Amino acid sequence: MSETQPVTCDGRIVCASLGKEYSVRDVIDAAIFRDELVSIWKEFLCHINAEERAKELDLELDDDAVDEMAELFRYEHDLITAEETERWLEHRGVTLEDFTDYIARKYWKGAIEDLSPEDVDLVSASPNQRELLTIELIFSDEVDRLTKQLMWRLAAVAASGEIEEKAISTERENFLDRIKPLKLKAWLNSLGRDEDWLTQISAMEAAYRRVCEAVLNPQTRRKQLALLRMGLTLFEAEAIQLESLDAAKEALLCIRQDGMSMEEVATEARYPYRRITFRHEDVPPDLQQKFWSVAAGDLLEPIAHGEGFELFRITKKSEPDLDDTIVQARIDERLLEQHFSHLVHDHVESRLPEALSAQ
Repeated sequence: MSETQPVTCDGRIVCASLGKEYSVRDVIDAAIFRDELVSIWKEFLCHINAEERAKELDLELDDDAVDEMAELFRYEHDLITAEETERWLEHRGVTLEDFTDYIARKYWKGAIEDLSPEDVDLVSASPNQRELLTIELIFSDEVDRLTKQLMWRLAAVAASGEIEEKAISTERENFLDRIKPLKLKAWLNSLGRDEDWLTQISAMEAAYRRVCEAVLNPQTRRKQLALLRMGLTLFEAEAIQLESLDAAKEALLCIRQDGMSMEEVATEARYPYRRITFRHEDVPPDLQQKFWSVAAGDLLEPIAHGEGFELFRITKKSEPDLDDTIVQARIDERLLEQHFSHLVHDHVESRLPEALSAQ
């Protein structure tokens, strides 16, 4: 009996729909078609350049720093034991050596500054670069995010029925406009794809766009805005960082009793001072009530932050408005999450180790 060959990381099946399975490679190629990996690719090239530069200079890794980065990764992914880590790696088709190399690349990127990415187009990447990028996307959790995007499109295709040829042609033309002056055949050959794949991926985008246009209409946006009013309320504030609770109380006293401004207190005592804006939903859950209960002009009691404390004065609170691009983007994100979670449940089978939050 022949031995079963291990599945490579880009050959791992992540989902299935309408009788067809889709791999990590399909996920990444679809993202390349959508032009979503440009910034990630440039950052990855910086990692590679930093690692190569370190080898040229015969530099040694800081083992303590690398161990700390590895521990942080395991903590963020809830990998408590060695067995859990091994299962996580195995399920994703990567190895402990891949993990060690990934952490090392991240270390060198932080240790070696002023590196610009080499001018290499992603489609023209070598097989080795493509493999390393796939590993990078897996460890950075980008594969899971991009898989969700592909699953949404597969669900849209399955739920839409027949897709108009005109809509497919429009997506194809939009794509061709992006890749100029590259020739289509050379682009497809670089990915190992053909015209049939391009038609299929264009149909996915056409179906996805049609569903999005149906979901994101003025009426549904207004309803969602009413539900998310508190979370999307905009705060403007002044903030001072202080080294201790006593210093924070003293600063508070100077502001309340002596009539000094936040900026004056910070300047006099040489404390870091900044003006910030944020949404209520961006405040840590345990602090949201504190911020919501104050009015414009109010000071909050000192809040622990790291080894020190922060002092906040709210200068303005604004109701969310759909004319605000950030508000509309967050509302649209929630509407699409809600809608596609149902479509994916009905039309797409996830093969990921853990269920995506959209399901």
